[in-house]
Amino acid sequence: MIKKFIKRFSIIAAPMFILTLITYLSITKIPDKIYINEESKLTDVSLQNNSFLNKIKLNNDKLNVDFLGLFPIKSVAVQTVSNLELYPGGTSVGVKLSTNGVLVVGYSNIETSDGTMDSPGKSSGIELGDMILKVNGTEIQSSKDLIAKVKSSSDENLSVEILRGKSKLTKEIKLIKEGEEYKLGLWVRDSTAGIGTLTFYHENTDTFGALGHPITDADTNTIFSIKDGELLKSSILSVRKGQRGTPGELKGLFLNEKDSIGSINKNLGSGIYGKTTEPLINPVFNSPMQVGYRNEINEGPAQIITTIGEEGPKLYDIEIVKLLPQDKPGPKSMVIRVTDEELLNRTGGIVQGMSGSPIIQNDKIIGAVTHVLINKPDYGYGIYIEWMLKDAEILP
Repeated sequence: MIKKFIKRFSIIAAPMFILTLITYLSITKIPDKIYINEESKLTDVSLQNNSFLNKIKLNNDKLNVDFLGLFPIKSVAVQTVSNLELYPGGTSVGVKLSTNGVLVVGYSNIETSDGTMDSPGKSSGIELGDMILKVNGTEIQSSKDLIAKVKSSSDENLSVEILRGKSKLTKEIKLIKEGEEYKLGLWVRDSTAGIGTLTFYHENTDTFGALGHPITDADTNTIFSIKDGELLKSSILSVRKGQRGTPGELKGLFLNEKDSIGSINKNLGSGIYGKTTEPLINPVFNSPMQVGYRNEINEGPAQIITTIGEEGPKLYDIEIVKLLPQDKPGPKSMVIRVTDEELLNRTGGIVQGMSGSPIIQNDKIIGAVTHVLINKPDYGYGIYIEWMLKDAEILP
């Protein structure tokens, strides 16, 4: 009797469990908020990744998702945005950043008359990726500033304030003398520079966005906490073609390091942002374009605007292979594949320095190139443009 009951229960419960699982997975992929252009109708809005088991109902400025049309399981806010337009980027830009404090990137042992001693900084709990903000209560402005403060110390004990992630900590360090000078035993960095691609320029606010991903330290993979930064004009000199296992690279130079075209004030997971000192309108794609939001993007053909030589920015064909579920900003919103024969012949696909190249679909800016898949250089990732616009504070 009990076995029959269990068997019957299983026959009923198994399908219910599968349906519940499908529903749960579909809910996790549906965003809490979507954006639509002012001229769009709410009845035209669809939700990506919505399960066939769920029914969508309209309720003023919300989309309600009901399981089997009977049980409410999620409500999605709809934000109407006045027809937002951006000037597309696609031009190469130079980036210079100065850190807020100094970044710890390595350890150094100390040579004393008694032999080799471990790094005092390491022994006191300083970790790679920590930002040193203050020494004995005094702010640190640069690597030279830190070296000078350690050298001038009259006491072997040093109080160091660090930033680790989002937490500020204080470490007490006992310095060791190497010769006649005290040593901290740390390698530090206070700046970085490189080449990337501009994504957009918003004329109404003089705001720009670029890269589509954060600038990180190559040794520690730590996102730079920036004090200030500059956007510079740059030129592409050559291309190292990407191959399986070896990412390619755009090699360029700053045209004039003294002539900044913008100030960088944010280095976030979705890119770098700041204010311009001049309109960043490229000579080829010099008309503003509408923004395409997540609910407007489709898997299939698209294009990117990027610069790989002296001819300047050009359109190249790509395919959006897969749209990925995201509930917060991040550089991996979609998988893309380069299909343009010219671009494949010259670069092998996506290369370093191409990050930030705007992605265009149906004559709208929908995202930006962010990363290459090392073992498949014709494949990479892109970010939804709305994530960049939110972090740039252009979208609410």
